[in-house]
Amino acid sequence: MENAAPCEPGAAEPPAARTRPRLVFRTQLAHGSPTGRIEGFTNVRELYAKIAEAFGISPTEVSTQHLETTPCTGPPGPGVEILFCTLNSHKVDMQKLLGGQIGLEDFIFAHVRGETKEVEVTKTEDALGLTITDNGAGYAFIKVHPACVGGDSIPGPLGSKERIKEGSIINRIQAVCVGDSIEAINDHSIVGCRHYEVAKMLRELPKSQPFTLRLVQPKRAFDMIGQRSRSSKWPVEAKVSSGRETLRLRSRGPATVEEVPNDFEEEASRRVDDLLESYMGIRDPELAATMVETSKKTAGVQAFARCLDSVLGEFAFPDEFVVEVWAAIVEAREACG
Repeated sequence: MENAAPCEPGAAEPPAARTRPRLVFRTQLAHGSPTGRIEGFTNVRELYAKIAEAFGISPTEVSTQHLETTPCTGPPGPGVEILFCTLNSHKVDMQKLLGGQIGLEDFIFAHVRGETKEVEVTKTEDALGLTITDNGAGYAFIKVHPACVGGDSIPGPLGSKERIKEGSIINRIQAVCVGDSIEAINDHSIVGCRHYEVAKMLRELPKSQPFTLRLVQPKRAFDMIGQRSRSSKWPVEAKVSSGRETLRLRSRGPATVEEVPNDFEEEASRRVDDLLESYMGIRDPELAATMVETSKKTAGVQAFARCLDSVLGEFAFPDEFVVEVWAAIVEAREACG
């Protein structure tokens, strides 16, 4: 897109938002804990640090013996014992994964480090059959493959049953579960790497040569529900009403209180997230939402490409991918009227 028009002024800026009142969120450890309260965070890394502080989690639990060989430049965030968070459910449910938005009534469940395991994989085809996402604070992990309806079920942590691509290489390895964090590839730590970097490393591994994945599963509890304190106001499976506001967490700039996405934004973000998985092997609703947001102030695909390069240049999206993303957003707009 060499002849792309200049990005319209303000295209990369977040929407104007009113002053944020004091926001306090309830949180628990997913394997069982009392309820804590957190506030004063503006991004995901700070959120994890606040949760770690609330529960006395040491940010030095993760071994750093291989970090000098990490091919990524981004260090893990504070509170690195937390693998990921889910909203309104203690289960390892990738459909309730915390992304870039938190409803003002959402209950946050933090899934922390459990047992470490190593598996040997021989790459016999280009794709391993898994989708990578990350927690925005230094951990990449295996996410459910929603396109696989009818695939073989893999028992996930805490008894969940999620699907990894049917007939794939990873599908045949019973020890690999949805929700497992990928800590190292061939003894090279990838803590601090973004999901697209990890997906690229896995794609570039040579065929027919075995490699080792060091995985960390979320901590288990024998009787999670029994260990958790209950209350009628904040039940384990919180029921959240629609039509409320959300706290939007951004990698750049302060958090803002916004209305929930409208039908077009939700549909366009879903389609873009599907394209991210197809092209890059990652799932990232926040990245998809940012791309949709960027498109709103551009009049055509060339201007959109220029704006994406200025806002998300580190991803180096290929031209054909940008064209497909623009087409998906246009189709979503037309479908939603």
